[in-house]
Amino acid sequence: MFSSRTPGLSRLNKTQKASAAGIAAAGVAALTFSLVPGGNATADAEPQQQPVAASQVAWKSASDSAQASAVHAIIAKQHTTADSSAKAHAAAVKAADKDKAEAAAKAKAAAKAKAEAKAKAKAAEKRSGKATTASRSAERKPVYANNLDGWIRESLAIMKAKGIPGSYDGLHRNILRESSGNPSAINNWDINAQNGIPSKGLLQVIPPTFKAYHVSGTPNNIWNPVSNIVAAANYAADKYGSMDNVNSAY
Repeated sequence: MFSSRTPGLSRLNKTQKASAAGIAAAGVAALTFSLVPGGNATADAEPQQQPVAASQVAWKSASDSAQASAVHAIIAKQHTTADSSAKAHAAAVKAADKDKAEAAAKAKAAAKAKAEAKAKAKAAEKRSGKATTASRSAERKPVYANNLDGWIRESLAIMKAKGIPGSYDGLHRNILRESSGNPSAINNWDINAQNGIPSKGLLQVIPPTFKAYHVSGTPNNIWNPVSNIVAAANYAADKYGSMDNVNSAY
C-alpha cells in the first residue's frame, strides 16, 4: 500500500523526518531573505563588501593633491631659504674682505704717517740738537771784561785757537812798555811817523804790519784792542818765536 512513496523515506524514523523538515524550512527562509531588499542579515550570513562612493575617492585625491602641494611648497621654501642664506653668506664674506682690505689700507697709511712723523721728529731733534749745541757753545763762550785784563785774556783764547804762542805775562809786559795800556795810543815822533806810518794801539803796530799779520776772526781795525794784540803777537811769533821773547822795541 506504500509503493508510491519516495524510496528510502520509508526507512526514516520520526526524529529524522523532523530534522529534514527543519533543514528544508531553514533553506527556504534563507532564500527568501536573500531575495528581499533591505532584509536583515542573520548571524550566520557572510559579510558583504560595501562599494566606495565617488565623493570619497574625490576627497582622497584632493587630500593627496593638497598634501603634495604643501610638500612642494615646503621644498620650494627650503630652496629659497638656502639661496637666501648662500647670498647672505657671500655678501657677508665680501663685506668682511672689504673691511679687511680697508683695515689693511688704514694700517699701512697709519704706519706711513708714523714713519713720516718719526722722520720729522728726528730731523727736528737734529736741528734742535744743532741749535742747542750752538746755543750751549754760545753759552760757554766766555764774556771778557772791557779792560786790559779782558783784552789780554780774549787775545790769548784766540791765539790758542790759531796756534800763536804767547803768555799773559809776555803780552802784559810789552803792552805796558809800548802804550801803558791805552788802546788809543799813537807814536807821532819816531821814524815810522816820519814815514807816514805811525805806530798805533796797545802794542804800537804800524798799519802795514797789522795788515800783513791780521788774524781772521778779529775785527779788521788796528784800533781794536784784541785785533791789535793778536796781530802783534802773530808778528812777534814770526820774527822772534813768541811775544814772550820781546823785551824792547820790536
